[in-house]
Order: sequence, then C-alpha cells, then structure tokens
Amino acid sequence: METQFRYVTPVQPQAATGRVAQVYAQLADDFGMARMAVFLTLSPAPDVLAATWAALRESLLAGTASRTAKEVVALGVSMANRCPFCVAAHTTLLHATGDHRLAETIAAGGTPDDPEHAALLAWATSRRGAVEIGPEHIGTALTFHFINRMASALLTENLLPANLQKSRLVRSVGGRVMARTVRRRLTPGASLPLVADLPARPEPAWGAGKAAGAAYAALRAAGAAGGELLGDAARGAVADTVAAWEGEHPPMGGAWLDAPLAEVPAGERAGARLALLAGLAPYRVTDADVAAWRGSRPDEDLVRLCAFGAASAMERMETLITASGHGDALPARALSGDGS
Repeated sequence: METQFRYVTPVQPQAATGRVAQVYAQLADDFGMARMAVFLTLSPAPDVLAATWAALRESLLAGTASRTAKEVVALGVSMANRCPFCVAAHTTLLHATGDHRLAETIAAGGTPDDPEHAALLAWATSRRGAVEIGPEHIGTALTFHFINRMASALLTENLLPANLQKSRLVRSVGGRVMARTVRRRLTPGASLPLVADLPARPEPAWGAGKAAGAAYAALRAAGAAGGELLGDAARGAVADTVAAWEGEHPPMGGAWLDAPLAEVPAGERAGARLALLAGLAPYRVTDADVAAWRGSRPDEDLVRLCAFGAASAMERMETLITASGHGDALPARALSGDGS
C-alpha cells in the first residue's frame, strides 16, 4: 500500500493520548485537517511534535500579518530548500487564501505582480531584498527551514496519492476546500500551553515578547535535545560544520562529508552523517544512511536525531537571516548552490 512515511510509523489520531492528542486536536481546529503527514511523522517524539506545531501556528497561522504574505514566505523557503512535499502543500494553501494567480505564478517559477509579494518571495528564496520583515515573517521562514528538512528526510514527496498535487486543478480545488479555515484570524498564543512544561531556549531578539518568539524558543530546545543521541565528537562535528555553512546546497556526491567526519570515531560516524544530511541535504537521506545508524533504535530516536540536524541548520539560518536588519539587503550567498 502506498504510504507517505519512509521510516516512521506515526501515532494515528484515534490512538493518540496526552500531548500528541492535544496537538492533533488543535491542529484539526486551527489548520482544518485532522491528518497532516508532516505532523504525523513527528508524533513518536511528542515534544518535537508540539514545538513544531507551536512554531508553525504562532508564526504562519496566528497574528496580524497577512496570511497570503506568510504563505509566500513558506512557499519561497520550501522552493529554496527543494522540498516538493511542502511546495505542493503551500501552493495549495496560497490557493486557499483566494489568490489563485499568485499561487500558480510562484509554482511556475515566475515573479508575483504585487511588489510586496515579489520582494517577500525574493527574500525567502535568497535572503536578499529590501522588504519590511516582521516577527511573523521571520518565524515562518525559520519554521519552514525546520519543517522542510524533516519532511524531506522522513516523507516521500507525494502530498497526495499518485502525485495528484502536480495537477493545477487539484491544487485549486484543494485550496477552495480549505479556504474558510485558512482565512480565519487566529488569536496568538493558544499553542503555548502545549509546550509550557518543556525546556526552552531564550526568546530570540526578533520575537521577544511575541508568541512566535516563545514557540521558536521551544522548537530550538526540542531540536537541540536530539544531539544527546550522539557522542561528543559526533555532536561537535555537526556543530562545527553547520556553523561554517553559508546556506548553500552541498555539491553532488558524498565527498563534502569526508572532512567533517574524518576526526569522528568510526562508531559515531553514522549518526553524525545522518544528522548532517538532515540539516544540510535532507533530500539525500537514504535507506542505507538510516539503517547504518538506527539498528534497533525506536522511531522516537530517529525523529529526534533528524530534528537535531534540522534545528541546527534552522539556527544557522536564523543567524544568516538576521545578520543585517532582519533581512533587509542581506548577503548574496543563498540557497542556490549546485547539486540536487
């Protein structure tokens, strides 16, 4: 039977309890969908699931900034990260905002007619461009730098069976079905009780005192906790490599991993390799990469290790994005390197 899930058996909504059940319930109310593959695949690690949902809700769904503008950011980041699953999802969600032409223009690689949307798309895809960026835009961009990586590593690219999401008609119809929910204005902060008892990093300067900032702080902490699955040498290799990364896609092949892994003990290399792939090239995670590290480890550990790599890259992107006035006239280096 065709499935979207590559390596994880998710907790099904009817079997969910505790924090997982609470997230699923809020997801259904606020997103309008009881089953979303990205969140289902995170469900073996309830803290990662809750923090990811909180970050998405408080940046993309809630607040005062235009939902259409934030969907442009989510779609632009997903395109830059080469995440077909998320590109299809957010093309459909742009349809749901009512701007069907905008959705298909971006999906086709074009430039939006509206100057603000064009500037936001340029910023999301290249970290460049003079555009007014607020906490919700930054939170949306960073959340999708995390979600794209988790989706690419743990899901197939098929948002719908038989790749039906490639049909413009299907995307348009799907958007109309979701229109009422997408166009609602949600009150910020409703997801924060789901992560209130979890560890959190300090709120970022760009989101201090905002629900989006508090949710991002929880996601950073949940992702960082996955590093505990690695030894010190492996964890250090991941940290050092990501800290030197400028946002580009790694070159083809696996030679780019040789130097970072050279000083890692043999028994730790598989974990470091998988975390680096999840962070810097998640679309290249293979069955062999997962099997080499996983052994008899449970689904929860796999989600946590991938989350560590994804969150490491997300935090590095935060540094790059906020390096010059929250995205205004940012450096030219971008997510546009060679390789695929």
